[in-house]
Amino acid sequence: MQRNFLEMAESMKQELIEVRRDFHRHPELGYDLERTSGKVKEFLDKWGIEYSDIAHTGICAIIRGKGSKTIGIRADMDGLPLEDKKVCDYSSEVKGKMHACGHDAHTTILLGAAKILNSIKDKLRGNVKLFFEPAEETTGGAKLMIEEGVLEDPKVDRVIGLHVEENIEVGNIGLKFGVVNAASNPFDIKIKGVGSHGARPHMGIDPVVIASHVVIALQEIISRELPPTDAGVITIGSIHGGTAQNIIPDEVTISGIIRTMKTEHREYVKKRLCEITNGIVNSFRGKCEIDIQESYPCLYNDDKAAQDILNAAYDIIGKDKVKILEKPSMGVESFAYFSMEIPSAFYYLGCRNEEKQIIHPAHGNLFDVDEDCIPIGVAIQCKAAYDFLR
Repeated sequence: MQRNFLEMAESMKQELIEVRRDFHRHPELGYDLERTSGKVKEFLDKWGIEYSDIAHTGICAIIRGKGSKTIGIRADMDGLPLEDKKVCDYSSEVKGKMHACGHDAHTTILLGAAKILNSIKDKLRGNVKLFFEPAEETTGGAKLMIEEGVLEDPKVDRVIGLHVEENIEVGNIGLKFGVVNAASNPFDIKIKGVGSHGARPHMGIDPVVIASHVVIALQEIISRELPPTDAGVITIGSIHGGTAQNIIPDEVTISGIIRTMKTEHREYVKKRLCEITNGIVNSFRGKCEIDIQESYPCLYNDDKAAQDILNAAYDIIGKDKVKILEKPSMGVESFAYFSMEIPSAFYYLGCRNEEKQIIHPAHGNLFDVDEDCIPIGVAIQCKAAYDFLR
C-alpha cells in the first residue's frame, strides 16, 4: 500500500508551524525541558500514543504496529544560551535562551510524523519508536537514553534522524555516506611551574613559556602524524595564567578540543597529546595534569539505511532535490551514539531561503528556518519508516 505522505504532511502544515513557533518562543536548555517535554506529552496523549519518561526530561514513545521489526526516529529538543535578535512575532520570549539550531523544528517534525504514522498504525508491519532527546547541545542525551534502555523492549533495528541545514535550499536534502560528523574530546592541561619576579626568571620555572611550546607542538600531531587525506583538528580555545605583567605565575591552564573523523585516529591523537605534553613539560622542569574528556563519537551512516533514506526522499521530493554530500562535518552530533549501536542514517533538511532572508548561520542569534521544510521532513521520515517496516 502506497501512501502520499507529503500530501498528508502538507494538510497539517499550519498546525505544525504553530507548534514550532510555540517551541521557538519558549526555548529551554539541557535537561531542563519541563515545558517542552510537557507540550510533547500533551500531543502524544491527545493522539493516544503511549510513552515513558527517559533520561530525565526525554521521552520514548511507541506506535505499535503488526510485526516484530522496530524503527526509531529521533529528534532533539533543547535550545542554546543565546539572545534571540530576530524581529518577528515568534522570537524567543526567554531572555538569554534561543532555538538557534533548529531543534524546535526537529521536535515539530517528529510530532508530525507521530500523528501520521499513528493514524495508519494498523497498516504498519512493525513498530515505530519516537525518541525525543534532551541535552543534545551539552552532554548528549542520546547516551543516557541508550544506557536507560531506549533501544530495547522492543529491540530497535534501525534509527533515523535529521537536522535542518541553513546552507541547503528549502525543498532539498543533503546526505553523506560513511562518516558524517567528527568525534570530539575536550581537554584541559594544567602546567605547574614555580612563580618568581619577572626580573629574576632564573629563580622560577615559567609555565607560560612551557605552555607556549605545548600549544605549538600539539599542532604537529595533525599536520605531521595523521594522513593528510584524513581530517583532524586540535583547537586551543583558552589559555589562563598570571595576574600581572611583571610576575611569572606558578601555573597555566590550557583548554581545547580534539576533533577526529576515525575512531583509530581519535585514540592515537589522545595518546600523542599526553606523550608530547608530558615530554615538553618534563624537559622544562615543570609538572602537568592532563584531563581528556570523552565526548561524542564519530557519526557513521550505515550504507543500507542511508540508501533507504535516499529512496524515500526520491519519492517525496524527486532525485533532483537530493544532494549527495562529499565532505563530512567537523562538528559533532549526539545522534552518533545511536549510530554506534545499530545501523542508522542521518541527513540534512534544507531550510535556507534567500528571498525570505533566511540565510543566517546556526548557533547565531539571527538563525531561523523556512517553515516550508517542516512537511518535507515529516513526509520523508514517514516514508522511510513505513518502507523499512514493509
